[in-house]
Amino acid sequence: MDAIVTAVSRSATHSFSKANHEGIRLLAGLGVEGDAHLGTTVRHRSRVAKDPSQPNLRQVHLIHAELHDELRHAGFDVAAGAMGENITTRGIDLLGLPTGARLLIGKSAVIEVTGLRNPCVQIDRFRKGLMKAVLGKDEDGNLVRKSGIMGIVIEGGDIRPGDAVRAELPAGPHRPLQVV
Repeated sequence: MDAIVTAVSRSATHSFSKANHEGIRLLAGLGVEGDAHLGTTVRHRSRVAKDPSQPNLRQVHLIHAELHDELRHAGFDVAAGAMGENITTRGIDLLGLPTGARLLIGKSAVIEVTGLRNPCVQIDRFRKGLMKAVLGKDEDGNLVRKSGIMGIVIEGGDIRPGDAVRAELPAGPHRPLQVV
């Protein structure tokens, strides 16, 4: 199966969940047009409080639809956009991408992967017990964060459900994703 976009979402406010839309527009160097996290510097309130001049490495949040499937099997009703993601994908191992990988989406959009989303207490406020469900352990006992990846917009463009997603890996050696 080819990798595709299954949903696109945005919110003009700092709400936890984002409403689904027929399409979103990515703006190079800024993020998702009309989204509260649009900008060259940090927009997440906790990060703004620490240092508002930090670069915004979290312009776009992506989650794999397979996580929604896993959560449904665990008893959580979580739809696309509900955990704050802008783009929901299917058929691509987002969490397995290295730092600096580029996602080519639709006709022209390019997102550079900057790191992992670190789930915070808001996730349990949204659905009690969800934090534990989006955290796991690998075979070595290391913490695995499953709540998506973050990226910056390299090339803008319009994205809609059904658009193809293709990953281009950076030159090696590859650096695993860290929390941003």
